[in-house]
Parts: sequence; C-alpha cells; structure tokens
Amino acid sequence: MPGPFELAARKKSPTIATPPDEAARLEQIAARPAMAALLKWFAKNRQWIDEQHLSLCRIPAPTFQEGPRAEAVASLLESFGWTARIDRAGNVVATLAAAKSGPVAALTAHLDTVLAPRRPEEIRVESNGTFTGPGVSDNGAGLSALVAIARAISENPGALRSGQLLLVANVGEEGEGNLSGMRYLCQQPPWAERLHSLIVLDGPDTGHITATALACRRFEISMTGAGGHSWSDRGMANPVHAMARAVALFCDERAAAPPASPSSWNFGVIEGGTTVNAIPASARVKVDLRSQSPTVLDELAAALESAFERAARQENEAARSGRVSVRIRETGSRPGGALPADSPLLAAIRSVDAFLSLRSELDCASTDANVPLSMGLPAISIGAGGSGGGAHTPAEWYSPEGRELGLRRIALLLALVLESLPRP
Repeated sequence: MPGPFELAARKKSPTIATPPDEAARLEQIAARPAMAALLKWFAKNRQWIDEQHLSLCRIPAPTFQEGPRAEAVASLLESFGWTARIDRAGNVVATLAAAKSGPVAALTAHLDTVLAPRRPEEIRVESNGTFTGPGVSDNGAGLSALVAIARAISENPGALRSGQLLLVANVGEEGEGNLSGMRYLCQQPPWAERLHSLIVLDGPDTGHITATALACRRFEISMTGAGGHSWSDRGMANPVHAMARAVALFCDERAAAPPASPSSWNFGVIEGGTTVNAIPASARVKVDLRSQSPTVLDELAAALESAFERAARQENEAARSGRVSVRIRETGSRPGGALPADSPLLAAIRSVDAFLSLRSELDCASTDANVPLSMGLPAISIGAGGSGGGAHTPAEWYSPEGRELGLRRIALLLALVLESLPRP
C-alpha cells in the first residue's frame, strides 16, 4: 500500500482524459442483460460483502503468515464454483472453466497486512457503520472486493469472458515480503507465459490509478563493538552512538541538498543494547529508500553506505578503546516501471471512470503492480471502493459507504480487458 509521501504526490497529478472509442464500446457492454444484472448484484448483496470483509480481516495474516487467511479465501472461492489452489509461494490462484492455453487477465489482491489483530474482537463495526482494526482498509477492501467479484461472476454467467480470467489472492506485498507472491506469479509456470494484463486491488481509494511503479530499496545495517560497563569502560566505542550519528548525517545531508527527483527515506526500526548501564555490543537499523528515478535511488543507497562508514570512523577516532564495525545488507528491492500512455489498459480504465462519472488521477506508488510493470506487462493498481484511512496503524478504518461504485468499476474494467484478449 502506498505511504504518505506517495499519497501526497498524487495531488499534483493531472486528471486523465477519456478516449471516445472506448467509451462507446463500454456503453454497449454495460447494456447487455447479463452484465446489467452483474452490476446490480453488488448493491443487492451489500450485507453479505460486508460480512465477508469482516470475517477475512479477523483472520490474522501478517506478512509470511498468510496461510490461514489464504485457506479461507480458497474455500470461499471453491464454494462459488471456482477451482482454487494455493501455489508454492502461498498465493491463492483461482479459475472458472479456464481455457487450458492462451492469454489471461489477472485480478489480484494481497492477503497480508502490516499489523494483525490479536483477537477477533479487534475488528469491529462502530455505531456509524465504519469498520475499525488492523488491515480493514489495507487490504481488507481489496480482498473482499476480489471475493465479491468472484461470486458475482459465478452467479451471472455470460456477463464476462471468465474463462480467461485469473483471480489471485497473493502473499508478500507488505514490508519485507518484497512482493514475493507477485514475483512468483509473474515469473513461474504455469501462468508466467500466459499473463496478458494485471489489475491489482489495493485499498479503497477510487480516485487514483497507479500506472507508474515507485522503485524501492531496503537495507538492514548493523554496527558491532566489544561492549562494556557504562562507567568502568567509559570512552569505549559505542555502536548506538555511531548509529545515531550515521542517521543524523544521512538525513541532514539530504535536507541540505535534496535529491533531484521526488524521493523518500525512512529509518523505520532501530534496535540495540540490553540495559541502561551497559555499553551496547550491537545496534541495528532498517531503512526504506524510494525514488521516482532509479539513478537517484542508487545515489541514495551509495550515500547511505557512505554516511554509516563515516560515522563508524568518527566513533572509532574519538574512542579511548575498542572499535565499531559496520555491515550493510540489502533486504529488498521493488523494481520501477511505467505503463505507456497509449496502453489499451489505461484507455480501458479511463473509459470506465468516464462512464461512472469518477474523477481519477494517474499516480506513482509502490504496489504489487511494480513487478509486472518492470517486466513490460500491462498492469495498474486501483482502489476497491468505499473509503479508509490510518493504514499500517492500530487506528486503521474503513467505511463501506459507496463500495458498490468501486465494485462496478472493477467489473466493467474486467469486461473491457477480457474482450480485448485474443481467444485461445
């Protein structure tokens, strides 16, 4: 899910236009009886969708521990008539009377959350109808939309060319998951060579279309020393002191000379020491670097290494005894990429938004779409409807008010995309 910097950047994006040819084709599709019935299905089944949303969010699914939620999603999809299986990465992959060859379009939503409920009661409904609790927006919104779309399609046969549709509830989108589920889907048989287009459902916001992938690199940096007593070993090189100096050096230098491209850096986890009266033997920090420019991202990584090496050297020069050493390890990398301006997938979402009178903007963010975009595959990330906030915090919330508009948007987009696929 995008972070605060990425969300702020969206406000500067221009409102996109609508190609008239796609708009006319969409009107014809939406007027078909089977499709019209599918579009009405979401409002008729509002309570059921809300119940599935809450039920799935009550199953803890922190990154690397998505198994129980994956099994629940697979069971739901099977109950609607889809053939669902869990692949070697842990993704739920489902088809409905799928063609055995030829191109497919994938609709995906990530299973994992940054925070997880400790008890089911932490996922609750407030008096105003708002859902609250870890993961209710990111990605409870996307996951419940995937489930709703699956049931709507199965109960309205003929509305979509569903034989060429792949539904995926994937693992490893958040944090150190490093997009592992999406990487597996796009790079391993049997789907890697058949993927034609991907639509990623991430969060609720229908006001954006993520068509540019924000590149990201993550590091874990450790500093080690001998450690000792805070008084009798006073003056010994201190890993925590050195690490604090390094963080300050890096941030101060970026503030004095900002990067040439919109970028962000976050020292998200700092650990070290065991007690207040002992010089620590180690310290550790986890860092997230992002930039719209791959070149600037590499420059930030080089500057990070330089800052920590200089801080260690300064600590050692000032110390009366002992030495600290530094070790930098890259723990993750999200590739960048962009959907071409003349992409049929972009034209399709433009016409859908015009048809539904939605004002949406192109943006740059880091999502599961990073992987296919970096490989040259058409992909976008969109919100699933409703509204939400507080993502990645204990105060996360989601309002299902207006969810049906987002679900109709997804269904219409799928119709356009599937009709554009070559038949197997």
